Amino acid sequence: MTIKIYAHPLSSYCQKVLIALYENGTSFDYRELGPDTPDYAREFATLWPLQHMPLLVDGERSVAETSVIIEYLDHYHPGTAPMIPADTDAALEARFMDRFFDNYVMTPLQTVVFERRRPEGNADPYGVGKAREMLARAYGWLDTVMATREWAAGDTFGLADCAAAPALLYAKHALPFDEFDHVAAYHERLEARPSVARTRDEGKPYWEWFPLANG
Repeated sequence: MTIKIYAHPLSSYCQKVLIALYENGTSFDYRELGPDTPDYAREFATLWPLQHMPLLVDGERSVAETSVIIEYLDHYHPGTAPMIPADTDAALEARFMDRFFDNYVMTPLQTVVFERRRPEGNADPYGVGKAREMLARAYGWLDTVMATREWAAGDTFGLADCAAAPALLYAKHALPFDEFDHVAAYHERLEARPSVARTRDEGKPYWEWFPLANG
């Protein structure tokens, strides 16, 4: 039975899972969530009441949370490109770097993005300032790490890079990589990856929805 993915192409977390799927050429039923697919939205809400995209459905089993989904795929639907290394220490590094991008790049970025969506009179300049400070610290640490690595966790593309690609794509609009040469170079390598480029192309029709798209 073909797995189903409930997702939207502009979502960074959905892109994270889609990159892993595209890396391995895994077949799936893409149930794109949006105003034109109310039936999918109802299915999604029933399967996962918290309605946090993406969601993987494999037969009777539903799997939420991006890192868990990718590990699930690695275990139950393995391809030629494992996302989690078999070596224990390498796997720990991959999982750590995955959490780094989700927690220290995507989380502060979301604070900046949500600021653009706040109702008038509810601005939080202090929170946004602290979020930009966190991004700068994250970039500084990552710049040192990527000085000696091709991919986030070492020599092989995997879980952490799936997290990094969308995180850095969106984060650069909140804080450019101008002072972080190794981060910028790593981002260029990610953008050249076919699986990543595919998610970019799929998200382009919705790019104007991103609040920081025009600065």
